[in-house]
Amino acid sequence: MHISRIDLLNHTFSRAMRGYDPIEVDAVIKEAAMAIGALSEERNALEARAEQLEAQLAEHRGREATLRDTLMTTQRVTADLKAAAQKEAHLILEAAHAKAESLLNQCSQRLSRIQDDIATAQRVRTQVYMQVRASLEQNLALLNMTFVDGEDAEKSGQPVAQASQAKQQPAQSRQAARAQQDKAPPVRANVEAPEQ
Repeated sequence: MHISRIDLLNHTFSRAMRGYDPIEVDAVIKEAAMAIGALSEERNALEARAEQLEAQLAEHRGREATLRDTLMTTQRVTADLKAAAQKEAHLILEAAHAKAESLLNQCSQRLSRIQDDIATAQRVRTQVYMQVRASLEQNLALLNMTFVDGEDAEKSGQPVAQASQAKQQPAQSRQAARAQQDKAPPVRANVEAPEQ
């Protein structure tokens, strides 16, 4: 049975002989009504506070669920990004290795071609040197013969053109010209072999 403060104050008791003192009963009823009223107000405040706390608890539970979902989503996205980054890094490394190997092969081929070109240039230089040397030696021999013929012409009083006909004279005349050539200082060309 629920009795409020108003109900208790408005309740009337029947009168009987030798009953309680009405003044004391009224005073106790008033005190009880005041206590019941205070307890009722306190209960109402506690119920309101409980509803407020339940609402806050529900809100916090919702936030917790949202944070949990966000955390799980973040972890999943982080794992996906990490896997993608590792895969991309692996592909980049493979591409870099392939490019480096290709560049090394190209450099090796270019070096081989350069070495072949250097060897060819050295052979050509040696050939040109030999040809120039042979030509110089031939011209030097002709100059020495002309020098000897000129000296012979001066001694004999003949023109150089006639003395140069010593080539066509018999073998004894040519041997005499050779003897004269041995006495005269020969003209030499300083031709050195190219460095390899």
